[in-house]
Amino acid sequence: MIRLGTRSSPLALAQANAMATRLRDLGATVELVPMRTEGDRLVEKRLADIGGKGLFVRDIEQALLRKEIDIAVHSLKDLPAEVPAGLTMAAYPEREDPRDVLVTRQGGGVAALGQGAVVGTSSPRRRAMLLAVRPDLRIEPVRGNVDTRLRKLDSEGWDAIVLAAAGIRRLGLALEHAEPLDPEVFVPAVGQGIIGIEARDDDAETLGWLGRLDDPTSRSCASAERAYLARLGASCVTPMGAYARLDRGTLHVTGVVASEDGRQVLRASTSGDPARATELGRTLADTLLERGAASVVALRPEAGR
Repeated sequence: MIRLGTRSSPLALAQANAMATRLRDLGATVELVPMRTEGDRLVEKRLADIGGKGLFVRDIEQALLRKEIDIAVHSLKDLPAEVPAGLTMAAYPEREDPRDVLVTRQGGGVAALGQGAVVGTSSPRRRAMLLAVRPDLRIEPVRGNVDTRLRKLDSEGWDAIVLAAAGIRRLGLALEHAEPLDPEVFVPAVGQGIIGIEARDDDAETLGWLGRLDDPTSRSCASAERAYLARLGASCVTPMGAYARLDRGTLHVTGVVASEDGRQVLRASTSGDPARATELGRTLADTLLERGAASVVALRPEAGR
């Protein structure tokens, strides 16, 4: 029996059920263990004020270490760069669409929004990226599940909200006015669209099952992006992003760091052998640090650079 721990939100459950189905198809017996995390309990608070997205995973990781569950299924973008001692990222299944999506009431993309339009997002990265191209926009914070955010689009009279394409697709939503944003301009969050499956590093049997779910391309992209996050010294609520993609055997990685008001934006790119994914991510972070990233936003560059 593999006990699969997950947040209890509709999107988290959809992701967990998809992974449970794949494990069952391989012959494993799986039990879902939904959990309510500290981040879920503090839904009205601004993430940057209460400790960031790590609040969504800390309780689940502790349950994993206490052997109350055997694996944890996460949205990788919620995971801090450092994995607790005793745990390992055992599998990265195939990546879903990594892009952000602008959902509007009227249709059209960012350029079609009226002067001073109101856009809902609590992500400092999305806020900065929007203001960088449209400084006239008014950004309003919005947290909660995808359906909660979509309801607020109408109930608050906003003009648009920004969601992750992966979440929309995994929930099976068909939205009338949803415009994907170019990931080279609106660089996604680290790990966006990737499911990360965590397990204890000494649980050989479970690791054996999970190894069959691991996708080499997703692992290369995740490794590059997370190495960038760690070396940069950023958190999940820092206005920064990284996007890795594999094209004809070459891994291309783009990174961005921005001030929260979008007035300062630093971008850089690198490419190379996917076998060097971690090195590429670190090199990309070093490039931005050399260009003054730490003066644009508060960072704690990885020690021992």
